Amino acid sequence: MSDSNTTDFINSSTFILLGIPGLEAVHIWISIPFCAMYAIALFGNFTILFIVKREPSLHKPMFYFLCMLAVTDLLISTSTMPKMLSIFWFNSREISFSACLTQMYFVHSFSAMESGSLVAMAFDRYVAVCHPLRHSTILTNSVVVKIGLAVVLRSGILTLPYPFLASRWPYCSTNIIPHFYCRHVAVVNLACADISISSYYGLFNLFFVIGMDGFFITMSYTQILRAIFRLPTKDARLKTFGTCISHLCAILALYTPDFLSSLSQRFGHNVPLHLRILFASVYLVVPPMLHPIIYGVRTKHIRGRLLQFLTQKET
Repeated sequence: MSDSNTTDFINSSTFILLGIPGLEAVHIWISIPFCAMYAIALFGNFTILFIVKREPSLHKPMFYFLCMLAVTDLLISTSTMPKMLSIFWFNSREISFSACLTQMYFVHSFSAMESGSLVAMAFDRYVAVCHPLRHSTILTNSVVVKIGLAVVLRSGILTLPYPFLASRWPYCSTNIIPHFYCRHVAVVNLACADISISSYYGLFNLFFVIGMDGFFITMSYTQILRAIFRLPTKDARLKTFGTCISHLCAILALYTPDFLSSLSQRFGHNVPLHLRILFASVYLVVPPMLHPIIYGVRTKHIRGRLLQFLTQKET
């Protein structure tokens, strides 16, 4: 068969997802914690959305941005976890080329939206701490909507080249993806062509999104810390800083595994493949699981409304 025919066949048929290569024998056991984390992520984020919708006192910019983060967490985990579990449970490894590119687009797009949501929340914290008397006039509903649209459009546009470039490469050697989802790097590495453009754009997108978002978050917290240190008493400083703890924990929960996973995929050639795959799985399921827990435990408004709702249900 000629190379062109092979390319046409693979591009128009299916890819095979291996799950976690090297750990096939324990896939069923690995599925247990991942299924549990996915269930917690679904329950926790839907609970956040339900409480904010039901409680008028929570209809504020901070909780609108929290809902945006919750929706993004639901989407990013649901983009990968059902397929991952079907591989583990039913050995359902096939995925069509178009479905693979679609999954690639949504996973990377939702990942950027997740980061953008944390930037929006950092801006809310900056306004709340540095300009408390003007918070409601600065962050009006229309401004919140514009910020949300900017986050969505930025993520969607920056991610478009991923599937576009991936669809242009010839795949004439193998259609086996050593991963549990169609990650951009894992897919384009199968191409029998020079994929420098895809690799360079992937690095650019990684450092542009994390770099820009990290810059805005750092600038916000620089101003927040300056405002906190100007407060007259230690109790006032601790109380004000305490309003930012949940957001800082959410930042660490997202950026740490995301950055380590991206670097291990590109530069960790000496790291065993199954460990790199597990790194990738951590950033897809752990932040969506932790975010509602962090905000449910740390935010008294949400914690109080949840306990009140549960108490009413019992009575």
